[in-house]
Amino acid sequence: MLIGLTGGIGSGKTTIANALRERGYTVYDTDSAAKRLVLTPTVRSAIEQLLGQDVYDGDRYLTFRVAERVFADPELLRQLNAIVHPAVRQDLQQTVGALQDGDMVFVESAILYESGFDNYCDYVVAVIAPKTVRIARTMARDNKTEDEVKQRIKAQMSNCQLRHRVQYVVENNGRQPVSTLVDKLLRHLKRINNTLK
Repeated sequence: MLIGLTGGIGSGKTTIANALRERGYTVYDTDSAAKRLVLTPTVRSAIEQLLGQDVYDGDRYLTFRVAERVFADPELLRQLNAIVHPAVRQDLQQTVGALQDGDMVFVESAILYESGFDNYCDYVVAVIAPKTVRIARTMARDNKTEDEVKQRIKAQMSNCQLRHRVQYVVENNGRQPVSTLVDKLLRHLKRINNTLK
């Protein structure tokens, strides 16, 4: 069973993902995969053709330079995504193909719907938190101003939009320990997984 795990900045999605890893579950992080795959020869060559060779410095992918170019040009961003997302999808399929039937595997992605990765998932879970909590968490973690965090939140799917699209919501407002939230999520998913077998 492939389970999408999504949520906006500061929601605690990665905290939930790490707790799942600690319990022995496979969590495929699309961000980490993309960072690894942009260094592979085929993907690197396609990105260099699109954006120029100066977006790499030796074996380093210069994210800040890429961001300067693509976020000012939506078409360029679309073309970059058309290179990176299929590579991540193929890598994900290889990872999932190596697992046993009945295993629960999580796909962690902040842009699960925007990238189309939700189409590969049997079930989707969103981690959400109130905006004030998300702002405070992100400011503390990333050393960003409140306005910078609000801009990033505004660019992402809202909690309301996520609630209407996903099958399960983890309310990570800080009132319950992460272990309790994960226990509840896993009990629910095991029931669902048994009905899908």
